[in-house]
Amino acid sequence: MTLITSISGIRGTIGGQKGEGLSPLDIVKFAAAYGTWLINNTNTDDYKVVIGRDARISGEMVKQLVIGTLIGMGIKVVDIDYATTPTTEIAVIEEKASGGIIITASHNPKNWNALKLLNSLGEFLTEADGKQILESAKNEDFYFAEVDKIETINNTNKYNEIHIDKILELPLVNVDAIKMANFKIVIDCVNSVGGIIIPDLLRKLGVEKIVELYCNPNGNFPHNPEPLPENIKELSNAVISHKADLGFVVDPDVDRLAIVNEDGTMFGEEYTLVSVADYVLSNQKGNTVSNLSSTRALRDITQKYGCEYSSAAVGEVNVVEKMKETNAIIGGEGNGGIIYPELHSGRDALVGIALFLSLLASKNKKCSELKKDYPEYYISKNKIQLTPNVDVDKILDSIKSNYESKNAKIITIDGVKIELDDGWIHMRKSNTEPIIRIYAESNTIEKAEFLAKNIIREINLIAR
Repeated sequence: MTLITSISGIRGTIGGQKGEGLSPLDIVKFAAAYGTWLINNTNTDDYKVVIGRDARISGEMVKQLVIGTLIGMGIKVVDIDYATTPTTEIAVIEEKASGGIIITASHNPKNWNALKLLNSLGEFLTEADGKQILESAKNEDFYFAEVDKIETINNTNKYNEIHIDKILELPLVNVDAIKMANFKIVIDCVNSVGGIIIPDLLRKLGVEKIVELYCNPNGNFPHNPEPLPENIKELSNAVISHKADLGFVVDPDVDRLAIVNEDGTMFGEEYTLVSVADYVLSNQKGNTVSNLSSTRALRDITQKYGCEYSSAAVGEVNVVEKMKETNAIIGGEGNGGIIYPELHSGRDALVGIALFLSLLASKNKKCSELKKDYPEYYISKNKIQLTPNVDVDKILDSIKSNYESKNAKIITIDGVKIELDDGWIHMRKSNTEPIIRIYAESNTIEKAEFLAKNIIREINLIAR
């Protein structure tokens, strides 16, 4: 059993003893801590929280516990039930709610679930807010409403349609061009909420030929739900066998988008954001942001249009904060997460689908040909397991000093990132175990792996 508490939410495996997994008692405790934070930080007596969930088997149980806790604290609840993470974020804004909770463990297997916590802007909480909630949960300093103050539940299923309509209204979403392109598209929605909303979105975009894989929202994920190449071989084969133009795969809460080319190869999860940014910037000049572990290709594309690229610490909340600071018009993370502020400030695979199809239709190219338009980079992802007595901070400081002496550009807003002429290396420590995660990028996979192996060798020497 596993229970992981962090400033961005609470996640764990279902079952087991209290405190060792996401048990019913833990769900109530953290929902009450969130409710306490909301009451203490909202300038009104009319508290309202939107609740959405993915299709996990445990979702209904978790939802009922969360709703019961919140209405027992005198907080109104808007239950939108099956909903993507971005749909729930939009619902918070539309409802003018005090906050929201998304019941989803994102790409984790089906035995996991989580509470993702939102503020009144439909955005993930800041570090300071998250710490307040964790402290409240630790102290269990909750106050529940008296009987006459128990609040109500409003059930609604209108927000999928609202989300789609808002996407269709975006000036850069070219429905006419998409319809004219007559795409055949295969989709894999891992038997979660994407299976409800993505076929509807595609039909309204003018796509008539849709091959649906795993679109039954029963929570029985047919494969590892993280949209990585090794997990979506069936989608790749289906794209080839159906002679489709491309394939889309999303994670269970639909905030990450990966694309498969017409020949069954991966477009590249890192290039979901790169290609969409290229389309947006070709129509509207503006700044971009991605996290430190994302491909350099976004920087290259941004500079091609004479605009400014900025990097942020890993984590959606950090990317959103940097986007606001730099007035970025497009941003996100290299895991297929697109943030398009004209719609809302959160990762959204649905708007990614609409913008990517608009791009593909405008180029009149095959998907694999479009990929060749972009700078070619490869990322090597590694980690080092260290013994508990190793001082990880000291190791990172030593690496930083070594490369500063070589006049390399060093970024320290999130671990240590070393910028080199032919690539970069990013090292981050885990907050929960003695691990250093090491990402390296270059213009060939061999160079990327060479950079990673060199830094791993240096870390091991320092650790000894």
